[in-house]
Amino acid sequence: MEKKRRVLVGQVMGDKMDKTVVVVVETRKPHPLYKKITVRRVKLSAHDEKKACKVGDVVRIVESRPLSKTKHWRVAEIIASGKSVEVQVDDPAIQ
Repeated sequence: MEKKRRVLVGQVMGDKMDKTVVVVVETRKPHPLYKKITVRRVKLSAHDEKKACKVGDVVRIVESRPLSKTKHWRVAEIIASGKSVEVQVDDPAIQ
């Protein structure tokens, strides 16, 4: 029987290391009494065997055995690629 592994979705923040990416995972949770949404961000190191991830990619990471001192996750798949930045110009002087 295989152990159920945790799966998280996050955005790649750094890809400077060899076969390792830094992924930021956000969890949004309302406060139990005041109902204000609090955001918790965690930076995790994940193993990227193919070196396919770039900064800005949205990836799915899966828990794994310890691969190094800080690396306990592997990249399962790239969900969305690249930075999607939309620029809207509202200033009539620029147009």
